[in-house]
Amino acid sequence: MADHEVLEGFSPAVRAWFASSFPSPTSAQVEGWPAIRSGEHALVCAPTGSGKTLTAFLSSIDRLVVPGEPIDPKARTRVLYISPLRALAFDVEKNLRAPLTGIRLAAERLGVPHVEPTIAMRTGDTSARERQALQRKPVDLLITTPESLYLMLTSEVSHTLVNVDTVIIDEIHAMATTKRGAHLMLSLERLEHITAKPPQRIGLSATQRPLDEIAHFLGGHATNGERRPVRIIDAGVRKELDLQVVVPVDDMGALGQVVSNIRSGPASEALQPVRSSIWPSIYPRILAQVLEHRSTIIFCNARRQAERLAARLNELAAQEGRSEEHTSE
Repeated sequence: MADHEVLEGFSPAVRAWFASSFPSPTSAQVEGWPAIRSGEHALVCAPTGSGKTLTAFLSSIDRLVVPGEPIDPKARTRVLYISPLRALAFDVEKNLRAPLTGIRLAAERLGVPHVEPTIAMRTGDTSARERQALQRKPVDLLITTPESLYLMLTSEVSHTLVNVDTVIIDEIHAMATTKRGAHLMLSLERLEHITAKPPQRIGLSATQRPLDEIAHFLGGHATNGERRPVRIIDAGVRKELDLQVVVPVDDMGALGQVVSNIRSGPASEALQPVRSSIWPSIYPRILAQVLEHRSTIIFCNARRQAERLAARLNELAAQEGRSEEHTSE
């Protein structure tokens, strides 16, 4: 599907804002928007930086910014964004401000009707005063956590969620195999019992595997026992793996042989013969790799080994006239 065709389903203000903000939709958006706009449950697998969050949100934002039928102000919330991490919830709230502002400005330029959606966040850090304010005046888009959603569903606040039509679950892989995830799915089933219509479920992650099992977790089972169908949007990019097994010595069988009966250091150590080691050959090879790349990750069995390796690499680099410093962290 061509890029312009993907955007045709959105309102003029949303199309204008997107066109002025991005050169073109990403593969996750091209594949995901048609399914999401059709109302299907969707599982979006895409790497970080691929726009998967906007893939999930834009269809909902498009519905919120366009004037529609009046809705009960006491049950105004229509979109739930659920994050397993509070820090991620804070980031999403901040990152949504820019699109909403841009869409509002685009609507003003085009002279089309526009509604400014309201956003709020409810987590364990939300004060009692803020929670009471959310109960009195619900927002269009609520950012929350699995635990806070459970508390809302078991209190008088649940009536504010009856018009929820979209639930977005970020980093879904982090909960799919945990008790916390099972508890969240129970909350979603309870939510479905109180909403006017079954909410659309959208799952997001960059590392979820296997996709079919994660989709099963996201969709769950309907009251008749059948699995809810979930559209899988796999926009993941498989990186090419360049794997090499390098042996830095000519004869591995010669390692451990006595090469000297004299050892420097304390008397107790001097009595021990010096044996051949692979490490003197490893250090230069690792340093060569470090100098050839911008970033290098070296895995060690223990912190002491990492510190010793970092010190030796710095010594070798100094001997070669290099000023680079290496860390053991």
